[in-house]
Amino acid sequence: MNAATVMARCAALDVHTEVPGTITRRYATPALAGALREVEGWMREAGLETRRDAVGNLVGRYAGTVAGAPALLTGSHLDSVPDGGRYDGPLGVLSALSVVERLAARGERLAFPIDVCAFADEESVRYGTTYLGSSALAGRFDAEWLERRDQDGVALRDAMTAFGADADGVAEAALAPRSVLAWIELHIEQGPRLERADVPLGVVTGIQAQERRRIIVTGTAGHAGTTPMDGRRDALAAAAELVLAVERAGRDTNGIVATVGTLSVEPGGINVIPGRATFTIDVRHPDDDTLAAALTEFDAAVTRVAGERRVEVLQTVLSADRAVPCDEGLRAVLAAAVRARSLPVIDLASGAGHDAAALHRLCPVAMLFLRCAGGVSHNPAESIEECDVAVALDVLEHAFRNLPPGARR
Repeated sequence: MNAATVMARCAALDVHTEVPGTITRRYATPALAGALREVEGWMREAGLETRRDAVGNLVGRYAGTVAGAPALLTGSHLDSVPDGGRYDGPLGVLSALSVVERLAARGERLAFPIDVCAFADEESVRYGTTYLGSSALAGRFDAEWLERRDQDGVALRDAMTAFGADADGVAEAALAPRSVLAWIELHIEQGPRLERADVPLGVVTGIQAQERRRIIVTGTAGHAGTTPMDGRRDALAAAAELVLAVERAGRDTNGIVATVGTLSVEPGGINVIPGRATFTIDVRHPDDDTLAAALTEFDAAVTRVAGERRVEVLQTVLSADRAVPCDEGLRAVLAAAVRARSLPVIDLASGAGHDAAALHRLCPVAMLFLRCAGGVSHNPAESIEECDVAVALDVLEHAFRNLPPGARR
């Protein structure tokens, strides 16, 4: 029921990993299954009624006093990036559970039910399916995702079956908008602003737009010692130009962040000219139009490089998410809860994507950010302070108690 318990539980989940010595929990893996089982056990101990949906999300319900009242959704995700940190995702799930445990310990219920959600996939590491878990609840699951394959050639549909999920029943996981009051999530900031301001919490204004693509450059493989330089169709050299074009987009447009996160080369011999290069891009900005303009410039670079280097370039959009504003009424409730702890209200835009981006299509959304050391995230060095978590629990409880009756659209 307190911050120490939240911290201890986050640490306890470390054992559920695909790679010993790291925190690596991709969707539909035994590691994720273990984490879900452990959290479900804690939910049941707290008296929550638990269920799993068709994609493997775990939801624990704490009943309200008004029959048929729409539910407050809260929580986060349990999957992780490879060799990630212990708080990105689990903190939100376990803090929400802690607030419910406080209420249960007092024998107290609010008018509405509280659904603590532990989403099975937010990071999209295995299949590039951004917000897979929350998209199912929001009725935004793309059936085409089922045919995607991971790096080992396993189709998502088959992975779901092995995981105990139901690929053919995903539509049934969608919630009716009238059944949901709002979504509120606590998450580490993943940036340095709160630490620099020396405050534990910030109120999120919105989540910026982002687009992810896979790009395949195809040239001609050849002998490194016998193929003249002016006769080459080097796929990697062309890809290198495009990688720099991605970086240039981030440097030339204020507020754009642009990243090439993966790159592979085939056939991969030290004495072979690369015939194929595959890489991914991730481009983000708070404004939809600015993001679109930057991507248009990148497309022009693709056309130019393909022509000059005589290569083929195939682009596939993996995900495209518009900017998501947080609900003003919910932001006001969170701000009041922060002030109730005699703290200044710091407004922050989120540079990272979160489940709120998917749930925004279902209900009003809001988020709190919690200070993290150095702004480090997606890294084993991820670190937070127990005293900050204690403040966050008080703020969440205050906010839950003061949700406006008209929060639901």
